[in-house]
Amino acid sequence: MSPDARKTVRRSRCVMTEIILPNDTNNLGNMMGGRLLYLMDKAAAISALRHANRTCVTASVDSVEFQSPIRQGEVVVIESQVNRVFRTSMEVELNVWAEDTRAQTRRICNRAFYTFVAVDDEARPVPAPPIFPETPEEHERYEAAARRRELRLMLAGRLKLQDVEHLRDDLLELVRQRG
Repeated sequence: MSPDARKTVRRSRCVMTEIILPNDTNNLGNMMGGRLLYLMDKAAAISALRHANRTCVTASVDSVEFQSPIRQGEVVVIESQVNRVFRTSMEVELNVWAEDTRAQTRRICNRAFYTFVAVDDEARPVPAPPIFPETPEEHERYEAAARRRELRLMLAGRLKLQDVEHLRDDLLELVRQRG
C-alpha cells in the first residue's frame, strides 16, 4: 500500500464549531448536555465515516467528562479523530473547547471516547481499514485505545481478566507501585 493510500489519523480528523444560542441552553445559560452530546456524536460519526468510507454507527459512548460549562454566546469547538481500529469497530476520541471570542480565550470543557462500527447496506458489521498513527502522540493514543477497549469489554462481561493483554500489564504495574 502506498503511503498516500494509507488511512492516517490525520485523514479522520473533524473540527466542528457552533455558537451557543439561547435555544441550546438551560435556565442557567449553560449549554445543555444532551445538545453537546448530539454535536459530539455528529463529529465522531464524521471521523468514522472519513476513515471507513462507509456508514458507521455509534456502538458506545464512554468516559464523557463534563469539566466546564459552555455558556450562551460562546463558540463550542469539537475536535474528533479515530485513535484505533480493531476489526469492525473503531475508537473515536473527542475533545471539546469553549471559546470566549470577546476575551479571546479558549478552555477545555469535555473529553469523550465513542466506539463506532462500520456496517454494510444491510447494517451488518464489516471490517474497517487499519489506521496508521504517524506522530508519537498518535502512537500513544493508539496504544491507550487498546487498554480502554479491554476495560470496556471487561465491564460489559465480554472479556475475562485472564484474557486481557494490554490492561493486565497496567494493572500489574499499579499493584507493584502500591506495594
